[in-house]
Amino acid sequence: MKRIVEAEWLDALPAHDPGALGSRRDLDVLNRVMGHAWILRGLLESRAETEPPRRILEIGAGDGSLMLRLAKYFSPRWKHVETVLVDCKPAVSDETLAAFAALGWSAESITSDVFNWLETSDTGMADIIISNLFLHQFTEPELKRLLGLVSARTRFFAACEPRRATIPFTFSKLVGFIGCNRVTRHDAPLSVQAGFTGREISQLWPASDGWRLREHAAHFFSHAFVAEKIGS
Repeated sequence: MKRIVEAEWLDALPAHDPGALGSRRDLDVLNRVMGHAWILRGLLESRAETEPPRRILEIGAGDGSLMLRLAKYFSPRWKHVETVLVDCKPAVSDETLAAFAALGWSAESITSDVFNWLETSDTGMADIIISNLFLHQFTEPELKRLLGLVSARTRFFAACEPRRATIPFTFSKLVGFIGCNRVTRHDAPLSVQAGFTGREISQLWPASDGWRLREHAAHFFSHAFVAEKIGS
């Protein structure tokens, strides 16, 4: 299946459009079905045995619900973590921010173009950067630029994306049967055809001997990528 990147409806809708709100709820369900919080937990476990992170950044954070699930899992071990949720739409609710606070974590929601923010923000390094269902939205030149910016901001990056294969593509056309709205039904197949296989993300990571890269199929529908700075 050739990789094709097409605009998704959710990206074009205002954050509080009813179709967008419904689609974000659908994404929360789909993340659970695909096990993305579980997959990312596994990717981050190697960091759980080292010095706890002080700052975690999520790019393309959406409504922050996936990061919150990770926070609930790691908060007994990782104390007083600062989380930064960056997205081009203001989708993180006050209730979600309060839920981070209840865990002893701080959370800041930033509405910004991710390229501009990574290039211009003065917040410094993040111990961990994650992304979920985000990288597939970019063409190869855009993604190469994005990964270059990410590599300059962290020593550990983990991503979970759609896997571009027959089974995920077939499932993506059936999401209406689990109640997904028309926005999600339109976007789901586009997400899969823009997804990844093999070592496609690794090939776009900045060439350097200083990184350990892992990339593999994950669960039934997903594709995982980790970049870890050697000696970090």
